[in-house]
Amino acid sequence: MDPVVHFEMPYDDRERMVAFYKTAFGWQLEKLGPEMGSYVLATTAVADAKPATPAGAINGGFYPRNPEWPAQHPSIVIAVADIKASMQKVAGAGGQVLGEPMAIPGVGDYVSFFDTEGNRVSLLQPASKA
Repeated sequence: MDPVVHFEMPYDDRERMVAFYKTAFGWQLEKLGPEMGSYVLATTAVADAKPATPAGAINGGFYPRNPEWPAQHPSIVIAVADIKASMQKVAGAGGQVLGEPMAIPGVGDYVSFFDTEGNRVSLLQPASKA
């Protein structure tokens, strides 16, 4: 079974979004630079306990809204062992893969898809820790 490991949401105003989630929920937000697409990492569960995060908790991130990208709504990221094989499974089950995987340095390979209901979801093959 492939688990949900991350959530993503678009933002229009980075500073406003960061202030909101810090104030409303106490999340830790780390603003990355333009070399990482101005992404903002969101820590919703502290990873200093055993297990690393409370059962069922995930962390996430925010990305700048882009008028050229489809379906920019809150979405989830599913961890998979083999992104190419999972892309074939998605297509075979009636989904539509959106392009080719992109490498995220230190994180892994990532690609989005539409499920059969039109929801944008993403796959992540985590980078090996070797």
